[in-house]
Amino acid sequence: MLSYIKRKLSESDSGVASGSSSNSNNINSTTVAAEIVRKTSEMSLDSGVIAFGEDALLHELGYRNATDLQETIYDLLRTIRDPEKPCTLEDLNVIYEDGIFVMTPTRSNVSVVRIEFNPTVPHCSLATLIGLCIRIKVERGLPHNIKLDIYIKKGAHQTEEEINKQINDKERIAAAMENPNLRELVENCIKDEE
Repeated sequence: MLSYIKRKLSESDSGVASGSSSNSNNINSTTVAAEIVRKTSEMSLDSGVIAFGEDALLHELGYRNATDLQETIYDLLRTIRDPEKPCTLEDLNVIYEDGIFVMTPTRSNVSVVRIEFNPTVPHCSLATLIGLCIRIKVERGLPHNIKLDIYIKKGAHQTEEEINKQINDKERIAAAMENPNLRELVENCIKDEE
């Protein structure tokens, strides 16, 4: 890679001084190194780093890196209230920072986030409602489109497979949010405290 850059620099310098002798192509290594630093600093972003791949997508969305997106989502989720108890999901350890994973983007360049939650008991009857609250809070709280995969922690609930299907099915989510009683429950759980 360095030899390629040196050759390109040499070609651009010889193109500028096209009438000069062949000695102009023999640039000493100090000059080459200084020129490489100058040209790469011109190309770099304000932060001094050129983002590529997944980080470029995150930068485009306004995040420094995957951890920044993870922390943003956790900050949204930590205030969701439990449907039965006067506590937040964070207080009950239903939601935890290590349960949020920023995955590889889709082919159409959409960020993918997997959120894992842990119901307080293996037979929690409100696990589906909690999953729905998580989905609605994140979808409303982020100013851009992301693909959300929400799952109950493996082995933490008796009917986890069924619930995982329900909380990741767009049609079921839309139908649930059309139910006025269920919508009111969700709204009460996700509203921000004033």
